[in-house]
Amino acid sequence: MQSAIAREYHALLSDLEHLITTATSMSSEELSSAKAALGARIDAARSSIGHAGQVVIDRAKRGARATDEFVTERPWQAVGITAAAGLLIGFLLGRRGS
Repeated sequence: MQSAIAREYHALLSDLEHLITTATSMSSEELSSAKAALGARIDAARSSIGHAGQVVIDRAKRGARATDEFVTERPWQAVGITAAAGLLIGFLLGRRGS
């Protein structure tokens, strides 16, 4: 997913650089065409970013549902896992301060 966004970003930058370097020698028709192509590239980048954001939201919702189901079905196991994680984090932070 991230590579698609990176590709869109790099393609957009490439088109912008090309437009900047060639804009002074372009005719009005060529400039209009370049502007339209750049607009299409920007729309594609927006679409990729929007899609990536939706994928992240969907994954977060699935994770939240799975966590809720786990805690509902096994409350004491969830408490134990949380306590162990807290102890581990406390231990690691305590060692870091020393």
